[in-house]
Amino acid sequence: MAEVLVYVDHVDGAVRKPTLELLTLARRLGEPVAVALGAGAEATAATLAEHGATRVLTADASEFADYLVVPKVDALQAACKAVSPAAVLIPSSAEGKEIAARLAVRIGSGLITDAIDLEAGDEGPIATQSAFAAAFTTKSRVTRGTPVITVKPNSAPVEAAAAAGVVEALAVSFSEAATGTKVTARTARESTGRPELTEAAIVVSGGRGVNGAENFPLIEALADSLGAAVGASRAAVDAGWYPHTNQVGQTGKSVSPQLYIAAGISGAIQHRAGMQTSKTIVAINKDPEAPIFDLVDYGVVGDLFQVVPQLTEEITARKG
Repeated sequence: MAEVLVYVDHVDGAVRKPTLELLTLARRLGEPVAVALGAGAEATAATLAEHGATRVLTADASEFADYLVVPKVDALQAACKAVSPAAVLIPSSAEGKEIAARLAVRIGSGLITDAIDLEAGDEGPIATQSAFAAAFTTKSRVTRGTPVITVKPNSAPVEAAAAAGVVEALAVSFSEAATGTKVTARTARESTGRPELTEAAIVVSGGRGVNGAENFPLIEALADSLGAAVGASRAAVDAGWYPHTNQVGQTGKSVSPQLYIAAGISGAIQHRAGMQTSKTIVAINKDPEAPIFDLVDYGVVGDLFQVVPQLTEEITARKG
């Protein structure tokens, strides 16, 4: 059976959820071979094996931490030469898409970004994408070289499937370009205790209708009751009510959770582009003509200042 390379996104050996989703998708195409780089790479092996990785190629060098992107591209290029895979799967983060694009150029292959599903085809993997602000769904495949595909988080379930997970050292020769962009400083992000926005299974977002930064604790309380991430519309971010890092939309982050709750968001196309692939969408808005209601699975016409606290109270009570 053909082998499929999966780039491992991890933090000091702790594997992030999008990688486990990629392993589920990779098993549809062949035998997953994981590529783990940097500090803690070998520590990822047990988790990767539990989720279907037949082999884990590891490499650790200071270049992976000290320089941006290119050393990882060098390593994936070396892995492609060693494995001759049927495809290379990479998480659709900002860094992941840059790695994928550079790798595709290096190996002379076609590239597909932001896939939301993958299936095996007679002539190679077939990727499903959501296009034009999710107004259309397309299916495509790479026609040249080894397909390099980035996949959006929450596009597949995390499914355990025990495999050997044999750890093998990957020999990497770094190119001259590897040291072109040096990391000069790092600042730890303050933890909110909430899941990462792009990876969260549930997202609660607030918009213009929240009417001020002082009211966003209502949105945060609902999110916390659900174990969700907090998002914001562009209007709320531009008004300074919530950080730009939490913006959902075409100029912010794209999310695809199992459940998306939009409170006080009208549903402009800019926002819809960033959340329209969510599995279930709920909107709370006092305007029954708000465009968001054309998109939702469930809509509540009402004042969010009344609806959201009641919803939070009910969820908390049922959890208790």
